[in-house]
Amino acid sequence: MAPTPPAVTQRLDRWLWCARFAKSRSLAARLCTGERVLIGDTLVQKAHYALRVGDRLTVRLGRTERRIEVLALAERRGPASEARKLYVETAPPTALVERAEAWSPLLAADEDELGAKSE
Repeated sequence: MAPTPPAVTQRLDRWLWCARFAKSRSLAARLCTGERVLIGDTLVQKAHYALRVGDRLTVRLGRTERRIEVLALAERRGPASEARKLYVETAPPTALVERAEAWSPLLAADEDELGAKSE
């Protein structure tokens, strides 16, 4: 019997789990459906997206954004040293600006004006 050829595609959620971007497969699926993964410029909304070698991903994890290129498809979830061989970082991780830091009260300018007028 001839050996089976390696897969050409792999489910995105399984690859994210095997590459250790998520602690569990269900969390990896939530990354995909939670609009936190871009492949190229396309926002992924389904966990069963067919990932291929050479795809460029942007993954938003917590307060950081990582840009990676897929080098290989995963055969299994192995140790971290094996997972690092599945991808290469195309750019250093960048911190996402929190909305709370950029937030300013709508009436802040009005309060300053009111305070100055009443004195």
